[in-house]
Amino acid sequence: MSTILVTGATGTLGTHVVERLRRTDHRVHTLSRHPDPRDPLSHAVDLRTGEGLDTALEGVDTVVHCASTPTGGDIPAATHLLRAARAHGVAHLVYVSIVGCDRVPLGYYRTKHTVEEALLASGLGVTVLRATQFHQLVAAVCARAARLPVMPYPDVDVQPVDPADVALRLARLAQEEPAGRVPDLGGLRVESFHDLARAYLDATGARRRLLPLRLPGAVFAAYRSGAHLTPEHAVGRTTFAEYLERA
Repeated sequence: MSTILVTGATGTLGTHVVERLRRTDHRVHTLSRHPDPRDPLSHAVDLRTGEGLDTALEGVDTVVHCASTPTGGDIPAATHLLRAARAHGVAHLVYVSIVGCDRVPLGYYRTKHTVEEALLASGLGVTVLRATQFHQLVAAVCARAARLPVMPYPDVDVQPVDPADVALRLARLAQEEPAGRVPDLGGLRVESFHDLARAYLDATGARRRLLPLRLPGAVFAAYRSGAHLTPEHAVGRTTFAEYLERA
């Protein structure tokens, strides 16, 4: 039995990872900015400053790094985590990244790729898994767009995945030896955003005319080319429509 620490444990992905790992024989610690005060294995840590990280890593064998902030802070968080993991002799660090982070010139994607490279060059035992966009992200984009009289949507294909499916893979990887970058994980289907937006409207009962958007620039061109997709690794188990039925 080993001790596994999950960062971002109260987030969309981290909650599923913790749930999966707690079904095993391993001791599971959690780390977040807003931990459960009733859980003695839950640690309050802001990775952007590193405060409290040394205490959280005491006796930890493996870290599953799910914490991420699209608005900024992932690089300092990874820097603090790497330094502390090295100091405490952590044997394995599992990191979840984004499919196409080295091909889509979006700031958040570039940050994820920078963290990938830093981890892989750190000398620690590291495993990196890239996943496609979560169902919740697609639903959030649709929800914002549906507030308008006409519903705009990006004219691209998407391969949304359920975070529970990603968590299952991460939990397995955390119990294995470090493997570097492993095969990507994509959702069950590559679908047009038009069809996903239509599914959202049908599920919510909203009536909107759909308006396709094509934007100038390298980011949208990368999405149009499918740089964020991994159809050869379509191993998710839940479609977006099925996710909407459960939501």
